[in-house]
Amino acid sequence: MKQNLGKVDRILRFALAFWWLGPWTPQYTLVWLNWLIVVIGWVALIESFLGWCWLHSLLKINNKNQ
Repeated sequence: MKQNLGKVDRILRFALAFWWLGPWTPQYTLVWLNWLIVVIGWVALIESFLGWCWLHSLLKINNKNQ
């Protein structure tokens, strides 16, 4: 698996995950929306550590040098 995320992208994904998985998580009355936020937060956290995004691979986007 080849990295396709740049340093800034990884930092922003980590910040998003930190916010959405921490005590500052927005809470909504719709349970499925709360679960969606948690799932997106975990995906962002994992991608920030791995440096690889499946959507970037699918669309052939590589911003590793940014």
